[in-house]
Amino acid sequence: MLKADWKTGLKIVVAAAVAAMTLKAFLVTSCFIPSSGMENSLYQGEGVLVEKWSYGPRVPFPSVFGYHRIASLQAKKGDIMLFNNPSPTAVNTAVERRNVFIGRCVGAPGDTMMLNNELINTGCGVFSPDSKSLYAYPASKEDSLFAVLEVLGITNNRLISYTNEGDYIRSFSHYEYYLISQKTGNILLRPLNDDDSQDVHPFIVPAKGKSVKIYPWNVVLMANTIFCHEGHSTAVKNDTLWVDGKRTDAYTFSKDYYWVSSNNPVNLVDSRLFGFVPEDCIIGKAWRVWFTTRKGRLGQCVQ
Repeated sequence: MLKADWKTGLKIVVAAAVAAMTLKAFLVTSCFIPSSGMENSLYQGEGVLVEKWSYGPRVPFPSVFGYHRIASLQAKKGDIMLFNNPSPTAVNTAVERRNVFIGRCVGAPGDTMMLNNELINTGCGVFSPDSKSLYAYPASKEDSLFAVLEVLGITNNRLISYTNEGDYIRSFSHYEYYLISQKTGNILLRPLNDDDSQDVHPFIVPAKGKSVKIYPWNVVLMANTIFCHEGHSTAVKNDTLWVDGKRTDAYTFSKDYYWVSSNNPVNLVDSRLFGFVPEDCIIGKAWRVWFTTRKGRLGQCVQ
C-alpha cells in the first residue's frame, strides 16, 4: 500500500514538473524589470508575465536544435518585447543563455526609419504617453519644481545633468510634462531636442529575403548585423562594405530584424547600443504585471 502511494506521488510530482516546464517553454514565462528604461510603462523591480503565442513559441535550446518557431508571426510596432541580448559581445554565448532585455518595437521588418547621428528615431510612428524626453529648466526654479513633483506624486525623478548655460536637466514622460505644465505656469520646461541640428537619414529594417542597399550612413550598422547575425565576415573600407572579401552594394538578409527603443532616452539598453534585434533573439510579448509595489498596477495589462 505504501509502495503504491509512493509511486503515485512520484508520478504526480513528475507530471507537475513536466507541465510547468512545458508551460514556461511554449506559453508563458516571467521576468523582473532590471532598470528604469521602460518607465512609465513598466517600473524597475516589477514582475511581468511574458506570453509567447503572439509571435509563436521559440523551440527550446536553439543553440542545440537550431532556430525554429511554432506558427511564427512578426512582432508589431508598439509591442513591448522580451528578447535575449543581441549585442556583438554576446554572440559567442548560446542565445538562450544570454541576458534578457525588454523594449518597445519601433521598427518592424521592412520598415523605413529616420535616424539621426545618435541613432534616435526622429520619425517614430509609435507614440506612447509614457515615453520620456529630456527637459531643461532654470536652476533657480529647482525648489518650485520639486514642490510640484511632490504634489503630483512624481517620485524617484532624479536630476540627470546640466546644460552649458547651467540649467538643470530632468527626464519626464509626455504625460508628466502635461501635468506639470497644467499645474503651474511659472516653471519653464524646455525640451532638449537637437534633431534639427543633426543629420537624419533613412534606415531600412532588414527583412528576410529582402535586399537592403548600403550607404555611407548605414554601412557600419549593416556590417555589424551581417557579421554578428548572418554569419559572414565583413569589413568597411572608405564607407564601402565588403562581405566575405567581396565588395557589396546591397545585401539580402536571411532573417527578420527589429529596432527596439526604451521609453527613457537616458537608458541605452536598446537598439542604439546593440543595433538590430534578430528574430531568433525574440522571446515573447510583455503581457501583465504579476508583481509590483505600486498601488493599482497588479494584474495590469502591459501597453
